Amino acid sequence: MKYISELQGAVKNKESNAALIGKLKRKKTNDADKIFHELHEQVFEEIDCLQCANCCKTTSPIFYMKDIERASKALRIKPTQFIENYLMIDDDKDYVLKSAPCPFLDHENYCTIYKDRPTACREYPHTNRKRMHQILEITLKNTLVCPAVARIFELINKEHASLFR
Repeated sequence: MKYISELQGAVKNKESNAALIGKLKRKKTNDADKIFHELHEQVFEEIDCLQCANCCKTTSPIFYMKDIERASKALRIKPTQFIENYLMIDDDKDYVLKSAPCPFLDHENYCTIYKDRPTACREYPHTNRKRMHQILEITLKNTLVCPAVARIFELINKEHASLFR
């Protein structure tokens, strides 16, 4: 995988990234949002998801009923068949994929249901959403999955350290 060094860095920096989460939680909501949104734009100019697709290879989004209906329609199958073929209910009682990698990921890292993909996929890695303080824990976990998120944390630690003194 092209971006393996970012993920290795996230593993190495797991403790400092966890400490950063604590510091970000003490910042004003707008401050954290501004930092993440600015770095999200910068990092995604450098990182090409199609060169990675680690999220699609290792994790599952949550499928809400509207996602199931949209995807099943795109595949021209009934929602019940989509659930039976592709989904299971996890410990949190959410629909998730039965297996990884995602069955809709092709050999070139393209999503075969891209325009009809689940909301969670559309919004991943969530680093450009409002009220980032609400999802800092999952964002920390995403540093181990998504090289872009790992890079954002690296840049926050490097470029914004003065905000946390």
